[in-house]
Amino acid sequence: MSGCAHYRVNDALDGPALVGAYRFPEASPAPGGNTDSLFVCLTFSGGGTRAAALAYGVMEELEATRITWRGAAKPLLAEVDCISSVSGGSFTAAYYGLFGDRLFKDFRQRFLDRNIQGELAERLFNPVTLGRLASPYFSRSDLAAELYGRTIFDGQTFSALAGRRPYVILNATDLATGRRFEFTQEQFDVIGSDLSRYPVARAVAASSAFPLLLTPISLRNHPAPRGWQPPSEYRSALNDFHNNRRRWTWARSRLDYHEQKVARPWIHLGDGGMADNIGLRPVEAAYRFLSGFIRPRIIREQVDRFVVIAVNARTDPQEQISRQEGPPGALAVAYKASTIAMDNYSFDTIQLMKDVEREGYRNRRYLADCQEKIDAAECRKPPTLPKIAPLWTCLVEVEFEALPDKDEREHFLNLPTTFKLEPKDVDDLIAVGKRLLRESPAFQRLLKALAGAPPPTGPQEDPNCG
Repeated sequence: MSGCAHYRVNDALDGPALVGAYRFPEASPAPGGNTDSLFVCLTFSGGGTRAAALAYGVMEELEATRITWRGAAKPLLAEVDCISSVSGGSFTAAYYGLFGDRLFKDFRQRFLDRNIQGELAERLFNPVTLGRLASPYFSRSDLAAELYGRTIFDGQTFSALAGRRPYVILNATDLATGRRFEFTQEQFDVIGSDLSRYPVARAVAASSAFPLLLTPISLRNHPAPRGWQPPSEYRSALNDFHNNRRRWTWARSRLDYHEQKVARPWIHLGDGGMADNIGLRPVEAAYRFLSGFIRPRIIREQVDRFVVIAVNARTDPQEQISRQEGPPGALAVAYKASTIAMDNYSFDTIQLMKDVEREGYRNRRYLADCQEKIDAAECRKPPTLPKIAPLWTCLVEVEFEALPDKDEREHFLNLPTTFKLEPKDVDDLIAVGKRLLRESPAFQRLLKALAGAPPPTGPQEDPNCG
């Protein structure tokens, strides 16, 4: 039995251009439904069932929030164009991407209210399963992916996600490089693989493969199909080592898979939180780079308002290792080494997105001021400055730190990261997710703006959600 046990290997690409590939849908949104002009992205953090429940609460509040945009009344949830997630948040994101409003009917029963880790433990010690786990090519995460596929995601592959919004980006971490790995066809192109036939449950298992407790999910780095070439922006970005190190690193991380297939024939993926625990980096890259699915739409002036709602289930449990004189043991050190980086850079990622937002606003304001002065000057042929598309942006943060009551805040900050929570804790997380979004000052400003309130005027440095 151990000789026959093997994880599902990702399929090779048949050719350079796939029909029905999992990319951001280019089709025009349906009338009265989702639009490009109000472009909304959600990001869901890691944190086990805690993160999934908090994200679920935010989804319920978005469904209950009614707006009128371009003359059409709808729930704000209908305008969500993309969801980027890691770890526990990937369960909520993938389920909504696959089944839509069914999320509100049976997701609690199928995931939130279940003891997933208990069910995994039962299967782990099943005699048949023990035989399969003896194989070097079948591990605990493969077992988890089977459970998720059978009991949560109905065996669906990424072909079921293709061609419709929201575009769901499930994120893992490449354990060899520490870099973020997206389950999108753009990412799979450089490993010569067809994502459409890959099970969604295995991507979720990779995204939530918490170090020590679960094992990596492995992928084959296939040879590129005949005729396939990397996008031109990847090559041009390699000239930016000194001018734009972020763009260079982004391109290098993609091209390395394509150029090092002999040295790296296999890719091993772990929890997405090790690279970005709030799932915001893919959205920032799509907003910043021309090859992304957001920036070209902004340049073509298809987007009037760009909204990001970042749902961060980060906790801050009371520290125990600092209360004892002796140094912590090996397991405690390993756990800390695996988790400290997950939260340390979340604030930095949020701040990065705010800086990008302010930079765009300032650039538009400066160009408008300069053009006004040029037009007022007495010149025979006054120059015309390059135009930057008008865009109002909004970043909304949902996190426990925003709770004003100290006792309530500490209660949520001390919830464990597990795949088993008491029903009351799930109820509380859903309720607080709805309330944190509803009471967010940025979210309130956004709703007023969508209702027709005039945009801010004057030399503001931070017109967030105005």
